Amino acid sequence: MPIDWNTFNNELDIAIINAANATDKKLASQISSITRLTDEEIQELFPEPADVKKLTQLLEIVKSAEDRNTKINKIVDNSEEFGGIVLTLLEKLA
Repeated sequence: MPIDWNTFNNELDIAIINAANATDKKLASQISSITRLTDEEIQELFPEPADVKKLTQLLEIVKSAEDRNTKINKIVDNSEEFGGIVLTLLEKLA
């Protein structure tokens, strides 16, 4: 029996989208558990997994036990990486 490659590729695309959505929901749930944002807000603000990763790195600094100046220095050192994340958060607050 020959393979219907169009059907196969369509089903594969659907599976990939479903897996990505499930992963995005799980990431959002992890972030919302340590912030005041809901799962839905996380997904809306940071639809890309790479942005969620950057947000996680920023939150790790913010929630660390280090002193304020050390936190500020770490954020400044990574300002190019965190710039978009900070802007998104501030737009949400404004």
